[in-house]
Amino acid sequence: MNEINARRKIDSLSAVFPAYNDGGTIASMIGAASIALRQICDDYEIIVVNDGSSDYTAAMLEEMKRKYPELRVIQHSVNCGYGAALRAGFKAATREWVFYTDGDSQYNPLELTLLADALRADVDAVNGYKLARNDSFLRTLIGRAYHNFVKLFFRIRIRDVDCDFRLIPRRILDEIELESVSGAICLEMVKKIEDAGYVFAEVPVNHYSRKYGVSQFFVPWRIIHTLRQLADLYWKLVIRKEHKRK
Repeated sequence: MNEINARRKIDSLSAVFPAYNDGGTIASMIGAASIALRQICDDYEIIVVNDGSSDYTAAMLEEMKRKYPELRVIQHSVNCGYGAALRAGFKAATREWVFYTDGDSQYNPLELTLLADALRADVDAVNGYKLARNDSFLRTLIGRAYHNFVKLFFRIRIRDVDCDFRLIPRRILDEIELESVSGAICLEMVKKIEDAGYVFAEVPVNHYSRKYGVSQFFVPWRIIHTLRQLADLYWKLVIRKEHKRK
């Protein structure tokens, strides 16, 4: 096997989960992540950012800390937004590589091993893409429209910018200086990584219907806030290209 095709070794890994009212799913996410991490490396940690949950997420995380010594919990006293929770998790990460997905169990942390297997010498980061979207017709329709919109206007090259299942070196996350506090952070992240010249490998992953809780996206003020952030990102990243000048 030549050097380019040989799998890259991961020496240490942080798994980050932003969580908001995910009390019914976060325990299984932590358990599955622990199993996957042990298959990849010996040096790992799990970080959950509880973003001001009003259900029993905080109590569940306290119970999980007694069972999983590798678990670290960051508590936000109020809901700060998906992007803010993700940035807090990235900032707290101490290992060489960072994997993240949501705490709502719509992705399976056991499939982290698929991302790790895709690392090669010519690959900088790994992005999952949904085999099929298991959401309502409306959410699927809006997701498809969003995907086509951002690929066209932001010139995104990967096939699924909306798939929150990624494996990225911490040095890249430190370099790109994320600013978004809403769900627009995923677009900002991918755009800045691609524009910095880094290369994504892409791996198909399963997407599951939500079993607990309610999606936070379809709240009018969140949609308005996200649209404003998209407009702001377009101005900064596409028109002014501020990140390239930095």
